[in-house]
Amino acid sequence: MMLTSSQRENHAEAAAGAEVMKRSSAARRDPLYASLGHMRHANALARLHQPTESLRAMSFAEKAFGRAEDVRPSTWISFYDRAEYNALASYVWTALGEHERAESCLHRTLAAIPDDMVRNKALYTAHLSLSQARQGEVELAAGTGRRAYEMLLPASGSLRTTRTLAVTRQVIEATGTKASEAVSWTEESGRWI
Repeated sequence: MMLTSSQRENHAEAAAGAEVMKRSSAARRDPLYASLGHMRHANALARLHQPTESLRAMSFAEKAFGRAEDVRPSTWISFYDRAEYNALASYVWTALGEHERAESCLHRTLAAIPDDMVRNKALYTAHLSLSQARQGEVELAAGTGRRAYEMLLPASGSLRTTRTLAVTRQVIEATGTKASEAVSWTEESGRWI
């Protein structure tokens, strides 16, 4: 419920779902479940323009994550590793308008993702490009966006990644930049976004 509510931009419902998750018996028994619930709650609260509460939830997520066991093979929560933790933290920082912090989290995410997880690498590289663009680093963002798109070619694409790159393109175009790398990328990406 929490994830689908968030994807539908119903952040109040996503916050309610996160409340249920972080108070569940699984979260009481296992700090990894608690961490994920707190992180999802932080994201929803940030999008509801409640920065203080969001930062408090992210602090709870960090503390719980630190108490969790590292290895979770063959359980549904095995996706929530250090890379995913940092990726979700980057979404919270982005929603709070802290694009430098989001960028830092995304660099840590990309460093931790195995090379064979091409779609994930492409998605988080696209988010990195967007955070760079939002900081005004348009040439760097264009180069990063190009790398994200090139990763997608052998993996047959990802709608979430191309949507993120489309937003990056809009941010870069809105700056009115004449920087050659940025202009080249926005023209090139216009053919596939």
